Amino acid sequence: MSESTIDTTVLGDKIVRVLKTIYDPEIPVDIYELGLIYDVFVNEDYEVKILMTLTTPNCPVAETLPLEVEEKVKSINEVKDAEVEITFDPPWSQDLMSEEAKLELGML
Repeated sequence: MSESTIDTTVLGDKIVRVLKTIYDPEIPVDIYELGLIYDVFVNEDYEVKILMTLTTPNCPVAETLPLEVEEKVKSINEVKDAEVEITFDPPWSQDLMSEEAKLELGML
């Protein structure tokens, strides 16, 4: 593996670990397990783009949550920049939650 090749698996794991430290203020489950993260892209310049959603379009943290995600992902040493794109397509539903999240919320 050459120096210029990004080990996206390792970086991806780091990003996921960071995402798991961010919580929806209304639900005691992290945004990753909630299924709010739809996709994470990393380019060769170590710039990260995160496609995520919110539980509702008028979510009280619609302004602050994406910024928190960007800041925390940017804090990873290898990451040069991070950008969050919010989408409501497809809209979030409880089906997107992990088993762990459903268990945590007593839905299983």
